[in-house]
Amino acid sequence: MKNRFSKRNNYVKASEIREILKVTERPEIISFAGGLPAPEHFPIEELKKVCEDILNNNGQAALQYSTTEGYVPLREAICQRMKNLEVETSLENVIITTGSQQALDLSGKVFIDEGDTIICESPTYLAAINAFNAYMPNFQEVPMDEEGMIMEELEKTLTSNPNAKFIYTIPDFQNPTGRTMSLNRRKKLIELANKFDIVIIEDNPYGEVRFSGEKLPPLKHFDTEGRVIYLSTFSKIFAPGLRIGWICADNSFIEKYVPFKQSMDLHTNIFAQIMTARYMEMFDIEAHISEIRETYKHRRELMIKCIKEEFPESTKYTLPDGGLFIWVELPKNIDTNEVFKLAIENNVAFVSGESFFPNGNNKNSFRLNYSNMPDERIIEGIKRLGKVLKEF
Repeated sequence: MKNRFSKRNNYVKASEIREILKVTERPEIISFAGGLPAPEHFPIEELKKVCEDILNNNGQAALQYSTTEGYVPLREAICQRMKNLEVETSLENVIITTGSQQALDLSGKVFIDEGDTIICESPTYLAAINAFNAYMPNFQEVPMDEEGMIMEELEKTLTSNPNAKFIYTIPDFQNPTGRTMSLNRRKKLIELANKFDIVIIEDNPYGEVRFSGEKLPPLKHFDTEGRVIYLSTFSKIFAPGLRIGWICADNSFIEKYVPFKQSMDLHTNIFAQIMTARYMEMFDIEAHISEIRETYKHRRELMIKCIKEEFPESTKYTLPDGGLFIWVELPKNIDTNEVFKLAIENNVAFVSGESFFPNGNNKNSFRLNYSNMPDERIIEGIKRLGKVLKEF
């Protein structure tokens, strides 16, 4: 058959994390690969009551088509949550998306033409790379340290790429490194964006999962010219399977996102939207989030303790104040793709770091997830992984 596929097929591949998860579905494998929340915190009993309430009182509306922008009570609740984060916004500045992954894809549709330059942290979120790759951009990577993106390097990148479309950043508990951008760098980033007249896409799925350190306002809080597009989700604090995310941005951006959202799926699952809003009306989501934080804090501390005991002394790793991930760096001569093969033979899994660099060539790092596994699996999994690393 004649090849009738678009050129973008050459730029889009199955997520390597999803492919790894297929392998790690085997029950004997201890997986630190996926960014999965702790399932024991899913509010199953509460949602039974929520669903019954919806079907008894709003059944027809919950099963009907709805508006592209999203369910108004949910958007109002999000406005209040944004206010709690020191971001003043209003209903017309918020649209609901099918997870924050859809918000990333929509951002590609709104901003990227083939060959455009976009700027991101190095390393950065694998699924964002895949989403943007569909629109065939050039990636300019900006190195990081323990305080996040290095502003001097960003300024050099902006100077040499004056037509770049946007800066993509995850300031809080970055995926994959777990690092958090410092307060001074947040302010400097806004200053540089204003100077070079560039959009910032702030991806913040983990910001409410802080369990230590000083709470910092999002970049959107410092936005003086309406150039920050804020993305977030309920996946890490509520239920990822419902696929409820949102975009908060200036009206001039929202009016561009809405037609693309409409052409993509008309609207996000309205039953799931009403479920999320009704849960927040009927139950205390802040207490729910607090329980999640305590679990993740404990598991992070346990994993760090095990890493110290089991990994070779030459190993470097991050100490996140929140989120779901620890980033591990090995000596330069070690290829973690090869480590992964041996790890799977020992029934333990992670994600090799090379996948998180848009332009490749970084092979000596990997990402660990601590949120999903219970204590005994963390202890045994890190022990197995330590054995593998020592063999290398």
